[in-house]
Amino acid sequence: MIAIPSAAKVWLAVGHTDMRRGMPGLALQVQEGLGRDPHAGDLFVFRGCRADMVKIIWHDGVGMSLYVKRLDRGRFVWPSPADGVVAISAAQLGYMLDGIDWRNPRHTWRPGLAG
Repeated sequence: MIAIPSAAKVWLAVGHTDMRRGMPGLALQVQEGLGRDPHAGDLFVFRGCRADMVKIIWHDGVGMSLYVKRLDRGRFVWPSPADGVVAISAAQLGYMLDGIDWRNPRHTWRPGLAG
């Protein structure tokens, strides 16, 4: 699990991205396509066209990191706008990486009151 600082913002690049891109290509997309600074300490999340893989780039102040997550089954839930960027919380990113619908997470079971 990625230890995300509480001050870091998480940005989803809406639409789909060419998953053959590495850190330099994704950082360039953040700069030119999204109009943000890839070295500001924010996390930028990209999804491929098959929706089963995401890439996250993050500059932690020391260096740039690239994280990749691929689901064996299912798809990542993604916002519907065609272009731009959407901000989500670190908790919502955690849900998304676990394959849970981050827009409306639901508890499947809650314990009853004891006694």
